[in-house]
Amino acid sequence: MSDDRKTGTPKDSHYARLRRAHRRTEGRADEGERPAVKPRPRPGQHQAAPAPEGQVRLYGLHTVRAALDNPARRIGRMLATRNALSRLGIEEPSTLPFPVEIVEPRDIDRILGPEAVHQGAMIETAPLKPKRLSALTDTPLILVLDQVTDPHNVGAILRSGVAFGAGALVTTSRHSPAETGVLAKAASGALEHIDLIEVRNLAEALEELHAAGFETIGLDSEGPAELEATFAGGRIALVLGAEGKGLRQKTRATVTALARLDMPGAIRSLNVSNAAAIALYAARRHLAAGGK
Repeated sequence: MSDDRKTGTPKDSHYARLRRAHRRTEGRADEGERPAVKPRPRPGQHQAAPAPEGQVRLYGLHTVRAALDNPARRIGRMLATRNALSRLGIEEPSTLPFPVEIVEPRDIDRILGPEAVHQGAMIETAPLKPKRLSALTDTPLILVLDQVTDPHNVGAILRSGVAFGAGALVTTSRHSPAETGVLAKAASGALEHIDLIEVRNLAEALEELHAAGFETIGLDSEGPAELEATFAGGRIALVLGAEGKGLRQKTRATVTALARLDMPGAIRSLNVSNAAAIALYAARRHLAAGGK
């Protein structure tokens, strides 16, 4: 239905008027804003330019604002529209300790490519340096990911983790996504509010968590007990595997317990980020009740 004449729809019908109105407004946005749905790049269409060596590009208002507020961030430069600067609460860009270029949205489009929903703000920054497990703070709740590689899922898990007060996200140094604009955008600022910990051997890390008083609970759709009935004690590490393959066998054999989310419907599994959010909610309720 690309042409009203081909479909036989009368030119002045209500349907035709709606289509003409949509074509007039499609892609229109205030300065610094991006349409909710962006087109897929066509063959030969401009793609994202590589970031400078040792730098990542973060974009979006929530992501950039959180990065600006994080003293651990080493920002190289910022590109922003006047509207985005206003929404970020930046009245005098010259007072920032790094160069700021005031640009048009299309200038950021040329750098990030056509699919990045940047809202008129982008920074180039050194990635955050992950910590060692020995640097884990005295937090009662953490997340452990067993080779979850999709940056959208990891970003969403970070966002839920921060929302429910998890103190750290533990991942393996291999088979986990690097810090990217996609991951940071999905996290919506959460990347700046949680400790990132990398380990080389996940099974050994789980044993260290046991020694530190954590109950490690692996989420498994075929787990022998419901999650809520599995909680014990005042320190919980929720362990989640990648979609499809789930937890690796060594991980399954090492965790304190395997547990399932009670799902009475026809679908018996969830996207890993959705499962993480539900498990975090249940764990937080257990801890709020005294961890008994």
